[in-house]
Amino acid sequence: QVQLVESGGGWVQAGGSLRLSCAASGSIFSINAMGWFRQAPGKEREFVAAIIRSDTSTFYADSVKGRFTMSRDNVKNTMYLQMNNLKPEDTAVYYCAARRGPVSGKGDDYEYWGQGTQVTVSS
Repeated sequence: QVQLVESGGGWVQAGGSLRLSCAASGSIFSINAMGWFRQAPGKEREFVAAIIRSDTSTFYADSVKGRFTMSRDNVKNTMYLQMNNLKPEDTAVYYCAARRGPVSGKGDDYEYWGQGTQVTVSS
């Protein structure tokens, strides 16, 4: 089992920045890929970014490319999402996720999920 705990959400004005963290514990050795997803009220969950745990390969949704940066610290077993130039449409609950299989942009492929952290961007 793997446990994921997000932190770092909050309220920010448009154009501002936030950094989300996701601390992993448990059977981390089994994890190959980690991702960030988000869900806004009344909308389906959507892919934000993903990273392969063993190297620096990262993948981003077009909507966040150039504004968001995902990174990981394998010593601390923590993954980060640096979000810059935030827009009101980025408002959502952000979830980190992990899976044992190959990196994927599909939420259903991920076995482990955090509880989510709220990000609110005001105009």
